[in-house]
Amino acid sequence: MPARTKKTFALALGGGGARGLAHIEVIEALDEMGARPVAVAGTSIGALVGAAYAAGMRGRDIRRHVIGFAHNERETVRRLIAARAGTLSRLFAGAFSEATQLDAEKFCAQFLPETIPVDFSALEIPLTVVATDLYRRQEAIFSSGPLIPALAASIAIPGLFRPVTIDGRVLVDGGATDPLPFEHLRGRADIVVAVDVLGVPMAERSDMPGAWECVAATLLVMGNAIVAEKLNRAAPDLLFRPNVALFRTLDFYQASAVLRASEQVKAEVREKLGALLAA
Repeated sequence: MPARTKKTFALALGGGGARGLAHIEVIEALDEMGARPVAVAGTSIGALVGAAYAAGMRGRDIRRHVIGFAHNERETVRRLIAARAGTLSRLFAGAFSEATQLDAEKFCAQFLPETIPVDFSALEIPLTVVATDLYRRQEAIFSSGPLIPALAASIAIPGLFRPVTIDGRVLVDGGATDPLPFEHLRGRADIVVAVDVLGVPMAERSDMPGAWECVAATLLVMGNAIVAEKLNRAAPDLLFRPNVALFRTLDFYQASAVLRASEQVKAEVREKLGALLAA
């Protein structure tokens, strides 16, 4: 009898700010299974984690990198200051928005692991990054060429980050159009796996968000509606939703707590994906 062909899978990692650190637990589960996707797609935080994974990093290495910043507030603040879009002199010159926003490319340079290459072609796993074309009001998809500008565009939350310009297009966070980009993986593997970290709505919550958090939370409202419609139309083969709804978009200092809260997803990944791969 001919040898049985091993099934393949592709992995979509969604946006959701600090909630997206839960993606690390999924990657650790895959590492424990000895399973690797043939393609990865990511939006916003999912694009950053996906790029690190596609570059060859193991889940535990991504975890160590993230925890290092979360537990070193002084160094993190220093790097955030270095990632500002403008300077104090520009603030006094009247350029208020520049001085208060972050430059997404500088942010990536300050916080991404050094192992992430400058071009898509150097990645070990093919990667698709989703951003949003602000004026065309549509997705902007990147899978080749310079990697860092694409990642910067994908995370450019309006108000927090200055938009990124690539080839004359003004780009913002990919979550505005495609928070969970599993459809870009159809036909590329036997199984499409998606990880949604937007979190379920918390109607009982009444604490008042700050200005930036309110903008980010509004993106989550939009994102939930977009994902619900996408799932109604054509769901992925497997959908995982780590238990991270408690956390706010900018809760990166709570990285350890996010990872602990989402730890149960590892068993779910091993069980459900393992069964499909073995079927």
